[in-house]
Amino acid sequence: MSSTSARPDSINLTKAPKEPVALSSVAVLLHPDDDIAVAKISLMPGTQLIRDDGSVVRIAQMIPMGHKVALHDIPYDGVIHKFGQIIGFATQEIKTGQHVHNHNMGIKELELDYAFSEDYAPVELVPASERRTFMGFRRPDGRVGTRNYVAILASVNCSSSATVRIAEYFRQPGAMDDYPNVDGVIALPHKGGCGAHIGSRDLYIFQRTLAGTVHHPNVAGYVVLSLGCEVNQPTDMIDATSMKGDNPSIMTIQTDGGFLKTVEAGIAAVKKILPEANKHVRQEVPASELMVALQCGGSDGWSGVTANPGLGKAADLIVKQGGTVVLGETTEVYGAEHLLTRRAKTPDIGQKLIDCIHWWEDYTAYFGGSIDNNPSPGNKLGGLSNIYEKSLGAAAKAGSTPLNQVVGYGEKVTERGFVHMDSPGYDPVSVTGQVAGGCNVVVFTTGRGSAFGYKPAPSVKIATNSVLYQNQEPDMDINAGRVLDGITLDQMGEEIFEKILAIASGEKSKSESAGVGQEEFNPWILGAML
Repeated sequence: MSSTSARPDSINLTKAPKEPVALSSVAVLLHPDDDIAVAKISLMPGTQLIRDDGSVVRIAQMIPMGHKVALHDIPYDGVIHKFGQIIGFATQEIKTGQHVHNHNMGIKELELDYAFSEDYAPVELVPASERRTFMGFRRPDGRVGTRNYVAILASVNCSSSATVRIAEYFRQPGAMDDYPNVDGVIALPHKGGCGAHIGSRDLYIFQRTLAGTVHHPNVAGYVVLSLGCEVNQPTDMIDATSMKGDNPSIMTIQTDGGFLKTVEAGIAAVKKILPEANKHVRQEVPASELMVALQCGGSDGWSGVTANPGLGKAADLIVKQGGTVVLGETTEVYGAEHLLTRRAKTPDIGQKLIDCIHWWEDYTAYFGGSIDNNPSPGNKLGGLSNIYEKSLGAAAKAGSTPLNQVVGYGEKVTERGFVHMDSPGYDPVSVTGQVAGGCNVVVFTTGRGSAFGYKPAPSVKIATNSVLYQNQEPDMDINAGRVLDGITLDQMGEEIFEKILAIASGEKSKSESAGVGQEEFNPWILGAML
C-alpha cells in the first residue's frame, strides 16, 4: 500500500480545491498495478490529484468516501484491478477520474491458477522464552476457555422458550452473587431440531453444532431441555457427538409436567452445576491456547484496506505463538481462493477448499442465484461492487501463514495454525459454526457498523474507518481507521493481538458490556424441511 499521510482537514469537502493535491493525501493506491484508487474522503468534481509519477487525475464526478476512482481510461470489457488482483470488467468505457462501481463494472467467470501448495512454507514459531500468555480457564481435559459459562441447550425449537426463561431467572439481582468465577448462565435457543430427515448427515451436522457449543472450553457445565417428541432426540444427539461422556441432565416438557414445571426443574439443575463451575479459576496459560474465529460483517470499501489486513497481521502473530485462527464464510472467499490454495500445506487441503467452492456454486445455482448475490446493499453503499472485490478484502483476515486444515461446518478443529471452516457468509450462522469447532474468541471487523456479540465466546469488534468508530464507539473495541491516518498495518496487528489477549484474560468486550450475544446463536439448518 502506498504511503497514507494524515487526513487533509484543510480540504473543503463541498467543493473542489483550487490547487492540485497529492493523490496519497486523499486516496489510497493499494498496488502499483491497480487501475483504481480508493477515496479517503469524498472527492468533488474538478479536484486534481497528483500521482507520484507527476501525472494528474482530474475527478470527473463525486466519488464517495471508500469508493473507487479510475486512474486512467479503461476500455469497454477492460480488466479492472484492485489489490493487484482482478475485481471485474468494465461494462462500458470508463474515463480517467470517473467513479468505478456497479453501474460500469461487472464480473465474469475467472480462470484462476490455484498453484496448490506452491507458496507453502512452515511457520517459524516464536522462541519459547518470548511466548505470550493470558489468563484462561484450564479444563480437566486440558482445553482452555476464555469464559466460564453454564449453558441451557434446547434440543428443539419447541423447548427454546423454556431455556430463555431459565436463563432469565439467573439474571435477577443477587442470583449469581455466590458464584463470582462464573460469567453467567446462558440460554441456547434455536429454530431447528425437528422436521429433519432422521439419520441424515444434515441432522448430524446440526447435532454436531449443538454439541460443540456446549461441550466447549468456555462452558463449565450444561443442561438439555427437550419437548419429547422431536426428531433430534437428546439421547441420540449425545450418543452421536462430543456430548457423549458428559452425562448432562435432560429435562423433557412432555414428561416433566409441562412448561412451568420444566423451567423449575431446569433452574434446580443449573443451581447444582453452579458451585462446581465456580471452582474453576483463571490461571496463566500460553497464547498457543487461543483459537480465534476471524469474521467480518457489514463490510465496506475500507474493510480490505484497514481492519481485515490488520486482523491478518494479528492472526499471523497468534499462529507464530502456536495458536489457531479459523476463517469462515466460504462464499466470501470466492474469487480469492487461489490466494489460499497456494499456501495450503498439501495439495489435498487446497483441493478440499476448491471442493467447498464448487459445492457453493451448485447450491446457489439450485436456488436460482449466484455467489455474487452475497454483497448486501450496505456493502455496495460502502464501496464494495461485487463478490470478487469483497472476497479479496475478506481473505486478508487470514494473514499470510499456511492453510493447515479445511473443516466442515461445526466440525472440531484439530490442527493448529490457519484453518478454514466451510460456512455461509451470514455472520451469526458462520460464527456459530466456528465456536462449535472450538474457537474461544471471535474477532469481527465491520465498516458499516454492527451490534454483533456472541456467547459463549467473546466478540471483539473492529471498525474499518474513523467515522464509523466515532459514530458507534460504544459498540467498537478498536478503530482500524487510524491506518488511513498513518499507523502501519503491523502496528494495527499488534494492537489487535494485545486486545485479544486482554479479552481472553477476562476484560469485557464492548458487546459484553452492552449485554449482547445470546441472540446470535444460530446453527445452520441444512436439508429438506419435512
